[in-house]
Amino acid sequence: MSRISLAAMATAMHSAQALDMRGKEQLADELFHAQPNLLASVLVLPRLGVAPSKVEFALDMLFVCFLAMKASKMSWPLITEADQDRQLQRFVAIAGFTDDLGASLQHRSIQQYIADHPEKDLVAYVMGETSKWLCQIAPEDSDKHVMLAIWNLVNCIGFVSIAGPKGKTPRSQSR
Repeated sequence: MSRISLAAMATAMHSAQALDMRGKEQLADELFHAQPNLLASVLVLPRLGVAPSKVEFALDMLFVCFLAMKASKMSWPLITEADQDRQLQRFVAIAGFTDDLGASLQHRSIQQYIADHPEKDLVAYVMGETSKWLCQIAPEDSDKHVMLAIWNLVNCIGFVSIAGPKGKTPRSQSR
């Protein structure tokens, strides 16, 4: 079950588009206090050889993701480095699995991944934006780091456990 509604996504996208440089700085400061590990996963990209303009794209995606979390009105836990590592390993394993498939099965596998993702609206937004971005840039080997960072953000948000009543988590109740 999605915790970020379509309305929350619309609010996040509108809010992100309205940000000027000062607004982005304030949001980055808020992110640093609320979700420092998510921010760090994007800020490390220059050390991996990613160009500043491409880091800016990843930051913009992070801002929309964070604004969507806020617009959901839920109390989100701190996403830890362990959460990030777990989701990165999961995503890399899934991507590696699809690499060995033919085009038709690869397409079906991607469709199943999207259908099974708990945050479909967030996935749809990020998928659309990254597809447009990939068509507009000069490809570089370091682009893989940008893509991994962005998809890891989405997966961490989608699969983090949020405590519900009596300490039960929505994700563990449905499994």
